Amino acid sequence: MKTPLLIGITGGIGSGKTTLSNLLRLEGFKVYDSDIEARRLQNEHPHIRKQLVNLFGDDIYGSNGLNRSALAQIVFGKTDLLFQLNSIVHPIVLDDFKTWTETHSNHKFLFMESAILFESGFNSMVDKVILTVASEAIRIARVVKRDGVTPEQVLARISHQLSDNEKIPHADFVIHSDDDKPLIDKMRKIVAQLSEF
Repeated sequence: MKTPLLIGITGGIGSGKTTLSNLLRLEGFKVYDSDIEARRLQNEHPHIRKQLVNLFGDDIYGSNGLNRSALAQIVFGKTDLLFQLNSIVHPIVLDDFKTWTETHSNHKFLFMESAILFESGFNSMVDKVILTVASEAIRIARVVKRDGVTPEQVLARISHQLSDNEKIPHADFVIHSDDDKPLIDKMRKIVAQLSEF
């Protein structure tokens, strides 16, 4: 039996990658959202909980699970702590993704959405990469509207991600989500191209 083609979906904040993932789901494709699954695993996985408590203290978990805002404040701008956090979480997310792909092995294509596909090394797990891009002004406007944050806060988050120019050479497909052409048409065109592999 032929194994599924694994496709990564990535892009900077506000670039349209989640919209693309949702369109794929509407078309019947399976998409693994690494951010949502990482949040779930940070609450449920005993190894992650133990390691995060060892690293950040008992207060990092409350009655509702991991205090993500407190954790973000602790690691913000601290490269060593962020590296330690990622080294705890990323391998378990990858294992979870492998299990998920095995569960859905009857599909022709399987997608993984990850904002940090390249930064985390998750790109080594996929066969092809789709990168969504948009102008900085559009991205800022989208995130301000979506998250109710200031443009300065969005810029701070953008500054901690790889730039589009750094990602484009490593992507197999690039989708511009800030023009007047429907995203669904671009998605279907890429799916048609993927069928040739």
